[in-house]
Amino acid sequence: MRIFGISLYVIIALFFAVHAVRTQQNMYWLLILFLFPGLGSAVYFFVIYLPSLRQSHGARAATRAISQLVDPNRAVREARTDFDRAPTVAHRMRLGAALLDAGNAVEALEHYQAAVSGPFSSDPALLQGLARAQFASGNASATQDTLEKLFAVNPLARRQPEPALLYARALAMIGAPGTRAAFEMALTSASDAAPRCLYADWLSAQPDEADRQRARELYAEIVHDARHWPRHAREHNSEWLQRAQASQSR
Repeated sequence: MRIFGISLYVIIALFFAVHAVRTQQNMYWLLILFLFPGLGSAVYFFVIYLPSLRQSHGARAATRAISQLVDPNRAVREARTDFDRAPTVAHRMRLGAALLDAGNAVEALEHYQAAVSGPFSSDPALLQGLARAQFASGNASATQDTLEKLFAVNPLARRQPEPALLYARALAMIGAPGTRAAFEMALTSASDAAPRCLYADWLSAQPDEADRQRARELYAEIVHDARHWPRHAREHNSEWLQRAQASQSR
């Protein structure tokens, strides 16, 4: 029984070690995880892993869906009230994010552009929000420029799920030569099925038969993996699963 407990600690530590390597955390985390697998895993979970989940596209989407169902205008209303009381950059960014999540990309972009013109023009969170608003507004070229500025001030962002995928989508929209490499990078940091499905969509439109075969393989992977997804994962990835299934029926 004790051996089983030790093995479980080691397995958990290995899981977090892989996450640390993929997300380019400081290497001292590997030392902590392997020297103290139980305690180290607990610390890593609360300090690194849990915050990354909260910042992921999936976590935001789930939170947004629940909020929209209960009170669809609450987030925008509260953010606008706070901004009216104190028009700080932080409050402007919060309002921009709320507007963007509510589908009002035009006003969201106005707030992000106003915020980025000030002394916080190189703030990573601000740049990422601006890029989201630009992409939602249909300006892929501006999205590319903003994300490249983000990657310059915060190189780790290039390997984070949302900015990596957003960059690939922006390049795909304008037909940039680095699209393939950008999607491959997005796959390495993927937190859901979106990168695989969107990459497969892009590959399907390429003239090379090898690319179309790769697309079919990616769609098949999504359908296969979906058999083992827990309920919340199936709900979150329902759009990508449906698109993958539809591609197989064509």
